[in-house]
Amino acid sequence: MQISRLLKVGATGAAVALLAAACGSGGSSSTPSASPYAGPVGKGEGTLNVLAWPGYAEDGSTDPAVDWVTPFEQKTGCQVNVKTFGTSDEAVQLMSGGGYDVVSASGDATLRLVAADKVQPVNTSLVPNYADVFAGLKDKSWNTVDGVNYGIPHGRGANILMYRTDKVSPAPDSWAITFDPNSPQKGSVTAYDSPIFIADAAVYLMATQPDLGIKDPYALDQTQFDAAVALLTAQKAIIGEYWSDYTKYLQASKAGTTTVGTSWQVIQNLAAADGTPVESVKPKEGATGWSDTWMVAKDTKSINCSYLWLDWIVSPEVNAQVAEWFGEAPANEKSCALTADKDHCATFHAGEEDYWSDVYYWNTPSEKCLDGRTDVKCVPYSEWSKAWSSLRNA
Repeated sequence: MQISRLLKVGATGAAVALLAAACGSGGSSSTPSASPYAGPVGKGEGTLNVLAWPGYAEDGSTDPAVDWVTPFEQKTGCQVNVKTFGTSDEAVQLMSGGGYDVVSASGDATLRLVAADKVQPVNTSLVPNYADVFAGLKDKSWNTVDGVNYGIPHGRGANILMYRTDKVSPAPDSWAITFDPNSPQKGSVTAYDSPIFIADAAVYLMATQPDLGIKDPYALDQTQFDAAVALLTAQKAIIGEYWSDYTKYLQASKAGTTTVGTSWQVIQNLAAADGTPVESVKPKEGATGWSDTWMVAKDTKSINCSYLWLDWIVSPEVNAQVAEWFGEAPANEKSCALTADKDHCATFHAGEEDYWSDVYYWNTPSEKCLDGRTDVKCVPYSEWSKAWSSLRNA
């Protein structure tokens, strides 16, 4: 499906040690004490409040032809209310305030939600379509804690390098064009406005400064972290603007004030559909990316509607629709036979695990190094947030 218009942006008892590890004060994780909902999944309670990335819960209001929420309501009797968010920090804040039953959380939010005791373990046996999810998305560090699943994989994508083909020549194959102080695109470079972007700098340093010893861009000791922040501080001189609202990114790209920078596939799709001459590439150094997870709020009063939604959103037909609309690889392997564009899964490398080998999915940095090191402490996400705020406000 070709996108033709803008999307509207509109566990009980996770251990205290896990909270400390994920949120910044140190410690190590322990096995969550809660047991997943035993079921069986019964009749829907009547209402489901969904917190989602834009494009993940479409009800026809963005485009009448794009609607998988209404059929869900008709089938289950669960009336869906959707709230969208623009960053993982916003998602965590909204979930912390309560009022939502399910959330589509990226890896830089999932462990924070588990640690804060805002989500509950998920019983994958009550989600029949989970069986067909690509093995490469199951039981990962951002959706599973000590063997306990905390959600259902939704899809995956790489954070790509997008560029204006009429203004950037030759076509770039490296992130250097966005980090080199002498970049020919100085003043028209863009970058994602989030603390998690520090990992993008770390990916570049992994390839260009191997002596730093970075193995995981979300597991940075103080020396590695300082190097990443120094790179981003130097980069600031060539940045035209940072982005988190991708509708503004689209406007800047169309106007030509932004010519190159980190992007999502959906942004390229929308820009191209609007006539902007853009292409994208996964640079030779690799890239960060996302593997999103549908999670269930700890205190939901609509547990049946929640599980019905989890199974619906990862079903072959619906997951195919979401993947095409958003511009990502589906989570369900059977979705590949159901996409309108029969080349969709090939284009987005859905089943090509080699492609994903240098895509580092968003994760939550903690003092306990995610790369397995025990001889040093890594810099936790709270410090990433402070450093990013200081950089942006300097």
